[in-house]
Amino acid sequence: MTELILYAILFILLFAHAIMASMMYNAVHRDENLSINEKNSWKLKALILPGLYWKKYKASKEASQ
Repeated sequence: MTELILYAILFILLFAHAIMASMMYNAVHRDENLSINEKNSWKLKALILPGLYWKKYKASKEASQ
């Protein structure tokens, strides 16, 4: 039973990671102010730690405005 709970928690974490990465990927892709290299850099970061880099991306967008 504990193994099933562990797998369920891991699945939820993996699903949340994928959703956050796709949200950041789409936001970066739509941003017209970024160069191709900047977009690629943010997209790669989204695959590693999407929650952390989402906050950094939002902070950089607020600072530039």
